Amino acid sequence: MSYFAHESAYIDSNVSIGENSKIWHFSHILSGSNIGENCSFGQNCVVGPKVNIGNGVKVQNNVSVYEGVEVEDDVFLGPSMVFTNVVNPRAFIVRREEFKKTVLKKGCSIGANATIVCGVTIGEYALIGSGAVVSKDVKPYALMVGVPAKQIGWVSKAGNTLQFDENGIGFDSFDGSRYKMVDAQLEVIS
Repeated sequence: MSYFAHESAYIDSNVSIGENSKIWHFSHILSGSNIGENCSFGQNCVVGPKVNIGNGVKVQNNVSVYEGVEVEDDVFLGPSMVFTNVVNPRAFIVRREEFKKTVLKKGCSIGANATIVCGVTIGEYALIGSGAVVSKDVKPYALMVGVPAKQIGWVSKAGNTLQFDENGIGFDSFDGSRYKMVDAQLEVIS
């Protein structure tokens, strides 16, 4: 076994887990799920069934990643954040055929206790603030907060809020990256 699973974790059959990934206390990986390399799942996480998770993903305590959710590389899922998979759930109606696809693009981060309503795509490197409720698609690099979530700015690849100069250039002193608005989208220019 090239990954670590705590003795209290439960890994179903027909699961693929990449090298150096870690599955911690009381977590359950359901059948048909694929987890990439160098991932970490905190205490009390549930994945699947039939979920694909990329490389370098960090899932904090108390997160369930349900069927219909697709997680790309380097995504961060904060403690107790929530996914939904049906728009109009009822305990007495089975709606497995109605699961909506939710996509988390490379490098995005979801804050603690945020809720992601099914059927949305969260763009690359977007940052969803703690407690936000996302019910619509999120642009790459967007900073989203509130209930319902609204965009209040832009963040760099490193997750820092960008300020723009008189030429419309955003600069992140952390890594020296520069950004510019092009057709209402943020683009990396260096």
